[in-house]
Amino acid sequence: MSDEPFRILSHDCTGVLALKARTCHSFAKHSHEQFGIGFMFEGAQKSLSGRGMVEAGAGNILTVNPREVHDGTPIGQSPRGWNMLYLDPDLIRDAARDMTDGKSDHYEFTSPVITSPDVAHCFADLFAAIIKGDHENAGLRREEMLFLLLHHAIIVPGQPDHYRYRPQSGADASIARAISMIDDAPDENLSLADLASTAGLSRFQTVRHFTRATGLTPHAYIIQRRLDLARRLIATGTPLAEVAATAGFADQSHLNRHFIRAYGLSPGRYAKALQNH
Repeated sequence: MSDEPFRILSHDCTGVLALKARTCHSFAKHSHEQFGIGFMFEGAQKSLSGRGMVEAGAGNILTVNPREVHDGTPIGQSPRGWNMLYLDPDLIRDAARDMTDGKSDHYEFTSPVITSPDVAHCFADLFAAIIKGDHENAGLRREEMLFLLLHHAIIVPGQPDHYRYRPQSGADASIARAISMIDDAPDENLSLADLASTAGLSRFQTVRHFTRATGLTPHAYIIQRRLDLARRLIATGTPLAEVAATAGFADQSHLNRHFIRAYGLSPGRYAKALQNH
């Protein structure tokens, strides 16, 4: 890791700033205009905020609401490190309206420290999508993971959750239209809004129903359909650079990365294996 205590990794995504920090610094009381959510990957700290004194360690999620006064002190002599996302309130209000079918634009992190694996997983995926840029439908990936992150972060055991997914009649037919939209053109850079419009659902509902129906988020489903197309093209002897472009991947390196992750071998090795049979 860089010796710099704070590194801004991305501020190009509208309404989002991503940074990585590793420091022994004790923060005085302060606040942010944005929502903050982060993942501690090293060390531990204690902090006092309007939600009380809390301690957090490696593997925990930290949250802060806009203008919430808080501080932060390391526990022990070692530095603590975290990845952090600062989310513009307008972005969160828009997501909350979508998640509640327009009934409310209010959202609040209720727990300053979250231990849920679901939240940690969603944060990791959202953080990665933001800092990697605009390759491979990154906009769709950012939106779907933001919705899922906000959904899981609001759920507190034993408390009612007005954001929780509830099946709706006709949802299967609606999602079938969105699935067909991808199946018909897996190389197209579809947005979550495109899929939601086709399904006649909100963006949040689309992510939830789609994942329930297919076992994959819309972004992951698109990648899988692109891999299916790539395999068919490779089988016909199409050059790999052309395969990547035709199947909708940003370039050949992106095809290679997803292909290896899914199948355990590179497209080149796959092509050679086909030639030998």
